[in-house]
Amino acid sequence: MLGKFADQRISFSEPGMGDGRDDNLYYADMDDVLDYLYGREYGEERGVREGGLGSSVLTVPRWITKIRELFPKNTVEVLEKHALNRYKLTELLTDKQILEKLEPNVELLKSILQTKHLMKGEVLDTARRIVKEVAEEIKNRLEAEIKTSIMGRIDKNSSGHVKSARNIDFKKTIRKNLKNFDTEQNRLVVDSVYFNRRVKLYNPWRVIIAVDESGSMLDSVIHSAVMAGIFAKLPMLQTNLIIFDTEVLDLSGYVDDPVQTLMSIQLGGGTNIAGALQYCYALMENPYRTMVVMVTDLCEGGAREVMFSRARDIIESGARLIILTSLNAEAVPVYDRKAAEYMVSLGADVAALTPEGLAKWIAQIIS
Repeated sequence: MLGKFADQRISFSEPGMGDGRDDNLYYADMDDVLDYLYGREYGEERGVREGGLGSSVLTVPRWITKIRELFPKNTVEVLEKHALNRYKLTELLTDKQILEKLEPNVELLKSILQTKHLMKGEVLDTARRIVKEVAEEIKNRLEAEIKTSIMGRIDKNSSGHVKSARNIDFKKTIRKNLKNFDTEQNRLVVDSVYFNRRVKLYNPWRVIIAVDESGSMLDSVIHSAVMAGIFAKLPMLQTNLIIFDTEVLDLSGYVDDPVQTLMSIQLGGGTNIAGALQYCYALMENPYRTMVVMVTDLCEGGAREVMFSRARDIIESGARLIILTSLNAEAVPVYDRKAAEYMVSLGADVAALTPEGLAKWIAQIIS
């Protein structure tokens, strides 16, 4: 019904399609911009049927402009995602003016990271600005909850002086004010409110985050980079960040700069989990206060026996080894289940978590 390849193409001048010429053009334009993208499904299989009220020729810049005029934001994001991922319209990311018109979001960030090798000059500068904007948005969403999870744990064994509703010690407040109970009105009169003290940790833990940069782990790479930056600001955590494929790249020096971190990833290539575990082992100074967080699908490119041996070294040293098969908003894992089961038998913790879930887990460990 829609598009130039339709067998029975809708006529936008028929009754019910609009009360005037402008409405007809509006629907025809919608038909054209959708056909510009999804007509690629046919390739050269079908002849082109001309006609209609919409514009006869669309270019990528014009298409970007038109979809914003015709569709709501959520639809625009879907169209852009399909254009980049399904139809490989890399021109969206290699033309500065077009790139500036795209909606900054995680999907666009992923596309930039996958095609940044095609960018140079002003286009690359624009891409960096988008990466920074999206990374900041993720950080702002996660930072408060992560800090609350790790820094804001309540010490119920001692009183504090920070008068915040979240710190109220209800049991002590009720107990201390029972003497004020008004029997006539059957209510408790509270003249003193007591508060719990927030825990402060002075002996820091080291968190070593090692991220598999294979293409299937891209969502997890993004969230790991942002989380490492948040962790690095916490006084009770010393944070290292490495990414790996067949080689290991230590980005600890850029841990507070997620843009530099994300623009450093290569995506693809082999996977040497054993080599990454060995590198993490070498970074440990006080194993009993060290967590190695390995973000990977456990699909080892080398000998799995070597990977398990390196994992055993870390666990037997006294450090905690946490294997995250997914670290993103959805926490939907795709991983080698047999390898995961064996890691658990060695003493590793294996899970698929959201960033908030990881923060709460780390808080439990350091407590």
